[in-house]
Amino acid sequence: MLLTRLGVPKLWRNDPDVFWTYLRYTVAPVMYVLTRAAAYGIEHVPPTGGAVLAANHLNAIDHTFVGVVCPRPVYFISKAELMEIPIAGEIFAWGGAFPVRRGEPDREALRWARDLVAHGKLLGMHVEGTRQRTGHPGAARRGAAMIAMQERVPVVPLGLETFGWSFRHPKRCAAVWGPPILLDDLPRSREGSTEATERIRTEIVRLWRLADEAVSSGFPPVLSDGTRRSPLPKPSVGEVRRAWAESRARESTA
Repeated sequence: MLLTRLGVPKLWRNDPDVFWTYLRYTVAPVMYVLTRAAAYGIEHVPPTGGAVLAANHLNAIDHTFVGVVCPRPVYFISKAELMEIPIAGEIFAWGGAFPVRRGEPDREALRWARDLVAHGKLLGMHVEGTRQRTGHPGAARRGAAMIAMQERVPVVPLGLETFGWSFRHPKRCAAVWGPPILLDDLPRSREGSTEATERIRTEIVRLWRLADEAVSSGFPPVLSDGTRRSPLPKPSVGEVRRAWAESRARESTA
């Protein structure tokens, strides 16, 4: 964690919300060019309040891609191995990402995730738990549903089409958001979270198909289900300053 020890996070007050604003201001224009990005249905992302963002996972750029096309800071659950990569792991940590140990119960990560949404943050999760190599969304795990049900917050489904993108072979990438999914009608039990997971996965697959349609059709203004293309978030200097001021205000009232 060399850069962290050198005090680099002080540039954004060590506040993930400010960091994401900086990231979108500096990195988003480059990412938009490299991915020829398009987003649909951004209006479905709640502007405030705790929620679980549930997406499929097809490419190593997905964290960054989602971070720049989402209008709110996203606190990702990331595999522990990713967080240990020099520099890259630090950057993810600066953005509020936290590690989870795959293949074993990780109660500490679960507590951290629940605390985030309880305090009004947008928690980002790839529901398969790992990148899919087939180009199609895989089986979903119950984590996103369990956290949303335990904290009684909505799930914001997101379909990504980023498969095959690389720096050597850049291609169009698309993100399609769906309406928030409420799970209040289900019991907070294993059976309830299993049914919730299937609901979430079904919607993500539908959105992924729309994202694939968007890419293959050259980003039309309206998709086949009526979802409209959204302007990509483009923070201004004023928004960066406002994020900094809000961070100072939160610190003074803490």
